[in-house]
Amino acid sequence: MRAEDGRMPRAFARDVRHGRIETRALFQVSQQLRSTMGGQPERAVARRELVEVKDLSKSFERRRGIWRLGAPVSALRNVNFSVERGTTLALVGESGSGKSTLARCLALVERPTVGEFWFDGRNLLALRRSEAFPYRRRIQLVFQDTAGALSPYLTAIGTIEEPLLIAGRGDARARRVRALEAMDEVGLPAGCAERRPLELSGGQRQRVALARALVLQPEFLILDEALTGLDLSIQAQILNLLNRLQGDHALTYLYITHDLSLVSHIADDVAVLWRGEIVERLRPRELFSNPRHPHTQGLLASRLLLDPAS
Repeated sequence: MRAEDGRMPRAFARDVRHGRIETRALFQVSQQLRSTMGGQPERAVARRELVEVKDLSKSFERRRGIWRLGAPVSALRNVNFSVERGTTLALVGESGSGKSTLARCLALVERPTVGEFWFDGRNLLALRRSEAFPYRRRIQLVFQDTAGALSPYLTAIGTIEEPLLIAGRGDARARRVRALEAMDEVGLPAGCAERRPLELSGGQRQRVALARALVLQPEFLILDEALTGLDLSIQAQILNLLNRLQGDHALTYLYITHDLSLVSHIADDVAVLWRGEIVERLRPRELFSNPRHPHTQGLLASRLLLDPAS
């Protein structure tokens, strides 16, 4: 009996219909065949690394006069690192080491001169701007200077709603509800909703900045000196908040700082940036007990000079 004449398919269907062949058995056979023939599994295994940076460099042109260009200034040179999902990498270095330039490159605000930035298995630097746009919602940058980063003309709730408006998420009521949820997540009282930045304390402004970053439900937060300049008590509150948010939402952090004092309280790993290059990567306990690179040793020594009690 040939399949071409239509009798084989009809006979096969009749056997299935009358119970002579069980559909469950057919499903099991198809699964066995798929496994034997190397077919795709039912569920893809999640990648451990959410972020991978490969040979990333950034140079800036330097002008001499109106027409002449000087030699390019290298801000980042062959930077390589990865961050696993749900963990925190602290990037430490002195002022001018290239930390903020790297933050802007990873937030897709600036384009590196060369290199690759892999996020969730995609090289974002190989994508067109329109293709990379959806990924920008999954990556958020929190600045140190909240007074400068927050618009003085927007209320706290308006600032938090703004990313939803730009992304075209929901109507006005849905945006307001989501913004209030984000405020609650960061512990910002509802009474702050209609206040402008100058009417808020430094800690409250930092919470507004965090709520604004979280409102789009990102996976990767870049914290650029996010705790610098705050009082010690406020630093502790924001630090506890960041740890809680990471536990609640499985967030991945890149915590950028020049201050070593809080690194052990937030980071799983530490990378040391010096003159645009990562010179050492180590665990927080090793940072204080066994730093290997001379620059890392110098950072630790300068901290001890400033605070002998530490």
